[in-house]
Amino acid sequence: MTPTERHPTVYIVDDDPSVRDSLQFLLESVGLEARTFPSARDFLDGADPQAPGCLLLDVRMPGTSGLDLQNELANAEIYIPIIFITGHGTVPMSVRAMKAGAVDFLQKPFDEQDLLNAVSQAMEQDRLARRERDELREIQKRIDSLTPREYEVFTLLVVGMLNKQVAYRLGTTERTIKAHRSRIMEKMEAKSLADLVRHAERLGVGKPRD
Repeated sequence: MTPTERHPTVYIVDDDPSVRDSLQFLLESVGLEARTFPSARDFLDGADPQAPGCLLLDVRMPGTSGLDLQNELANAEIYIPIIFITGHGTVPMSVRAMKAGAVDFLQKPFDEQDLLNAVSQAMEQDRLARRERDELREIQKRIDSLTPREYEVFTLLVVGMLNKQVAYRLGTTERTIKAHRSRIMEKMEAKSLADLVRHAERLGVGKPRD
């Protein structure tokens, strides 16, 4: 089973066992899967942060703090939505967490419904982000199937050049460019030039490959 096929999991990282147990009970009572870890290091060693879900993360913990873990995950390009929970939060701390992409920052004791709402938001954010990454990977796969010349033609078409302009730029005939364009449309599974432009914009394509 691939990561995107797994059931979403709420990972709970808190050094207080009573907090871990109560959060797990709450989440499982509404049908969510939950796993608990006593430290950031245990989470990194025992969880699959690439799997669908979100992270309930205590800010202050012995060793690696919650904010340190957030930074470590970002540096590793691991995109898991984070909800911070803390009994000792400060405004600068919450601002730092939110600027770094946290979904929410909840002060203990927090309202259970507020927590469940934050988890629901994080799960939806994760689902949409994964769908976007899957779509971008598929578009990149199609682009990678183009020959170097087709890619060159592609990059010129998507910036608005006409077939005859592309032909002049590349020193070939308009008929040849039309043939390239047809193969590009087929490989990119595009029904129109507008589709090609949208694909290019999503990946930031705008210049020929080396």
